[in-house]
Amino acid sequence: MAEGERQPPPDSSEDTPPATQNFIIPKKEIHTVPDMGKWKRSQAYADYIGFILTLNEGVKGKKLTFDYKVSEEAENLVATVVPTHLAAAVPEVAVYLKEAVGNSTRIDYGTGHEAAFAAFLCCLCKIGVLRVDDQVAIVFKVFDRYLEVMRKLQKTYRMEPAGSQGVWGLDDFQFLPFIWGSSQLIDHPHLEPRHFVDEKAVSENHKDYMFLQCILFITEMKTGPFAEHSNQLWNISAVPSWSKVNQGLIRMYKAECLEKFPVIQHFKFGSLLPIHPVTSG
Repeated sequence: MAEGERQPPPDSSEDTPPATQNFIIPKKEIHTVPDMGKWKRSQAYADYIGFILTLNEGVKGKKLTFDYKVSEEAENLVATVVPTHLAAAVPEVAVYLKEAVGNSTRIDYGTGHEAAFAAFLCCLCKIGVLRVDDQVAIVFKVFDRYLEVMRKLQKTYRMEPAGSQGVWGLDDFQFLPFIWGSSQLIDHPHLEPRHFVDEKAVSENHKDYMFLQCILFITEMKTGPFAEHSNQLWNISAVPSWSKVNQGLIRMYKAECLEKFPVIQHFKFGSLLPIHPVTSG
């Protein structure tokens, strides 16, 4: 990853808001294409991409069965979601979770919904419910479980892909597990990018690696030659190293998801992920 892409974790104790913070219901701020400039300069963009890259570093070289430690606050999250003294944050944080499961009217789902769930996790970090020490568990436990649920919904209801680019897109529904999944495989002793189009390699290793789980799901959902129904991924299999795959996917995610008006027009901004310009210092 280029040095310029590294960002400090947004979930440090310095960012944890006081209980007296004025939380607000997030709302849309990107109404026209020119508004995209506000998004790219915003504190929300800086915090969001910083969060994605922090998790990317955290899972580098680790298997899904990695022995990670979950903080006490995260354990409490299962039962109470948010501690009592931060109850005022619940309406704001909950908006992102509601946005993360697809559109009930159109019955569609895509990378914008996925981004809402990542934003939900980012907000939990910003209020201190999750911590830096939880970064591996955030990806391997929480986000991976989210993927399981969404895949089940996709299989059951045959949800339409929201904003899919068809054969020229990376995937109909997800993007982040390809980023974090490629990070997992960096410096792997024998699995190389060329192996993810090998059915045997995927079958034997998908339980340990998020990227290979994604490939398995695609082959279960689509028919025909892989090179035809997933051309972008097929091209990626020719990249010589997972490190280059990871760097390329980060650039692609920014360009094809975070900088596309059809995706970001639905993103919502509040006090935790604000639209105001990023502050230096």
